[in-house]
Amino acid sequence: MIRRIGYNTLGFEEMPSIIGYGSVVGQKEAQGPLKKYFDKIIYDSYAGQESWEKAESLFQQEAFGIALEKSKKSSEDINYIFAGDLLNQCVSSSFSMKEFNIPYLGQYGACSTMAQGLIMASVMVESGAANNAACVTSSHFCSAERQYRFPLEYGGQRTPTSQWTVTGSGSCILSNEKKGPSVARATVGTIVDYGITDVNNMGAAMAPAAAQTLLQYFSDTNTTPDDYDAIFTGDLGELGSQLLYEILKRENINIEHKHNDCGLMIYECKSQDVHCGGSGCGCGASVLCSLILNGMESRKYENIIFMATGALMSPTTCFQGENIPGIAHAVNIKLR
Repeated sequence: MIRRIGYNTLGFEEMPSIIGYGSVVGQKEAQGPLKKYFDKIIYDSYAGQESWEKAESLFQQEAFGIALEKSKKSSEDINYIFAGDLLNQCVSSSFSMKEFNIPYLGQYGACSTMAQGLIMASVMVESGAANNAACVTSSHFCSAERQYRFPLEYGGQRTPTSQWTVTGSGSCILSNEKKGPSVARATVGTIVDYGITDVNNMGAAMAPAAAQTLLQYFSDTNTTPDDYDAIFTGDLGELGSQLLYEILKRENINIEHKHNDCGLMIYECKSQDVHCGGSGCGCGASVLCSLILNGMESRKYENIIFMATGALMSPTTCFQGENIPGIAHAVNIKLR
């Protein structure tokens, strides 16, 4: 049964279980500190395909396939799949998932897509509409740069506040089987617009949304940061994380001792020259589906918050000078 907690948090009484998960990353991500946790590394940015966009689709297929294998399920066992990416009309997801013949629902939450997919899959399983549901998302540095910024051939300078789009994918299989890491609660965020217009400053655009969602989650659930082993944000990066701390401290909440950001975990920021850290749908997804869920399987973590954040923009709105609204969704994952 799904019950509403407080203003906009969902409680899952049966707690859908994450019975399989997979992560696939590229070469630069393999050069970072988390290499040993990823399931597969693809060193060719084209992944043997004709374009970066097709390569990104392959990343999703690989991550989903690994998650399926770990779950001991086949594609025929999956009742629904929720997939999304950063590209126009989510083409990486639709082209990747057409091979599996699974009822498909495309998702766009920018870099918050992994948390959004987890919530949607959990709702399907908890409600009884599905025995098994999946979510998958991805990003690719080269495809994202081509769409949102400059062609790589241009060789443009990156500003100090910029983040590096992760080439990677993560996928989870959720089931009504009662075992392992399970989704207990989730807060669906609301759109927050602080007037940020700089496409090279995603952290500033997303931090206010992250703060609002966390504050709402703590209020709805009557909990504090100390009730959790860790709080992971999707990809605020260095600047966005600092802004999040400042906003929360105004509300007398300190998460610094519990917080880690996937955008800071996946790279060695200084030595890998990624400025403020990693970003993209594949950032939070690949870290969740490797280090974080591995940590739950080993009982390093038993009760966490995973909150992915997204900047809701498009090339069209940016070229028209529009603000960049932010969104954040929080998912509470517990061990049974």
